[in-house]
Order: sequence, then C-alpha cells, then structure tokens
Amino acid sequence: MKLQFKEIFKSFGEKKVLKGISFTAESGMAFGILGRNGAGKTTSIRILMNVFAADSGEVLLDGKKIDYSGIKIGYLPEERGLYPKKKIAEQLWYFAELKGMNHSDAVKAVDYWLERLGMIEYRDKKLEVLSKGNQQKIQLITAIVHDPQIIVLDEPFSGLDPVNAMLLEDTVKEEISKGKIVLFSSHQMNYIEEFCDQIAILNDGQIAISGNIRDIKRGYTRDKLVLRSVDKEKIIKDLGDICSLYENDSLMITLPAPEQKKEMMSKLVSEYDIDEIRVFEPTLNDIFVEYTGGEKENDKK
Repeated sequence: MKLQFKEIFKSFGEKKVLKGISFTAESGMAFGILGRNGAGKTTSIRILMNVFAADSGEVLLDGKKIDYSGIKIGYLPEERGLYPKKKIAEQLWYFAELKGMNHSDAVKAVDYWLERLGMIEYRDKKLEVLSKGNQQKIQLITAIVHDPQIIVLDEPFSGLDPVNAMLLEDTVKEEISKGKIVLFSSHQMNYIEEFCDQIAILNDGQIAISGNIRDIKRGYTRDKLVLRSVDKEKIIKDLGDICSLYENDSLMITLPAPEQKKEMMSKLVSEYDIDEIRVFEPTLNDIFVEYTGGEKENDKK
C-alpha cells in the first residue's frame, strides 16, 4: 500500500496551519512526521483520520481517494483517552467493537495482546491501578487490536521504562513486518532513527525536508572526521586548528576538502593509537534543529 498526502491545505479562521504539504508513506516501513509544537503534525494526523477535512488537497491510498469504510486505522494518541474506573478487558472489548469487531473476535484479540504485552494478569483490574507505562501498553492495544492496515503512533514510548520500551519496540517492528503503514510522531529522535526509513520535517505548516534519513544525512558535505584516541592531546597539538574537542571525549577534525578523508584516516591510524574513527554525519537532532530553528529535542527538560 502507498499512502499519499497531496498538496494538503488547512486553515482555522485566519490561521493557516498546513500550507500545501505532500509526502508518501509505504507499507512495510515506518514514516516519521517531525516538527516543533504548532508545526502541523497533529492537524495532519487528524485529516488522515477523517476527524475533519482538508480545505484542499487529497489523502490517497494506492492512488485513489482514501475510502474510510474499507480501511482500518489504529491511533495511539499522545494524550491517553481511556477510562480509569473501568475494567481493562471490558474497555478494550468496547474499543475493538467500535472499530468493527464482533464480541467473540474482540475477546480473543484482547486476550492475545494482553498476553503478548505481559498484561494478562490485569485483565479484570481497573485501569487506574496500573503504572503510567502499563497504561501506555493498554493504550497501544486499543490502536492495534482490530488489526488495522494503517497505524498512527504519537509519542508511543512516553512513560515506558527500558524493559517495556523494548517490548513495545518488538511489537511495533512486528506490525511493520506485516506490511502495514506505520506513521510515527515523536520528539525522541533515537526512536525515529531506529524505526523510520523515511521522514518529513514540518515547519510552519510546510515540509521543510523529507526523504530517506540515510540519503538526507549523506547529502551533507563529508569533510569532517570524528575519532577517539588515547593520544588525544598529541593529536590536538600536531594537527592544530583543524582539530577540536567534540562530544563524549572525542575529537573532530575538519578537512580542507572531502577528498582528503581517506588520506587523513590512513595518516591517523598509522601514527597514533586510534580506538575509533569515522566520517562525521549530522544526527537527526542536528537536522531537526537546522530545519526548524529549534533546540535539540533530546536536550529538552
């Protein structure tokens, strides 16, 4: 399947929120939608889910206008929308049936996912007894229990400890491997880099940059080397101005031209005790900051 946003415009009163955004997400891979608060991410998601219509433009599935009667969409919102006083299984059945499942199938699917995510012991408990992370797992089940073809995940790892985050990672990868379209929105860039092949960075209602993450990174001039060495002080002294301290006790060397990187690598390895050396590539955080003018997302408190 191929999901396309084609020249989508949306305004609320005088405020133009989306200004002709276009991107394509394909089945079997995750697509990251990034942007600062107010960039248009949530509006894009709501248009996809048919919460409201675009002013102009189209949402296409395999080249045709999306038919909401024939496609199932799962949505994990950033803000939780479950009932704290209700039993977990009962409300999961309810949400599954709202999405078209009969009761018998809903019961089987809910039990499968509760078991899969290590939550079966809480089946008949009220949601309010769960930790924040376990509530997030229940919220995830509401998004995937009905076996949707398109899954939208908004900050899915919020509140999860490392063990539960790994369990959720495996679940998301499993859904991707089934050939589903997964749209991923998060401020945690490490997860975006791990899951997403393609991204679109929104800024002020427009696509600032989009494409394959690897291709975007390789589009930057490759004229810097990052290295670690026990001879750090000697390297700084020998190389002078082209060498500077970088993060995590490493060094960065800025070359006069990208073509010199192989020669410099050979020189460094032959003359110094080198533990690690690589061509510098910007992180997704670096790219995000460049195209949105914001602070690094992983540096936010």
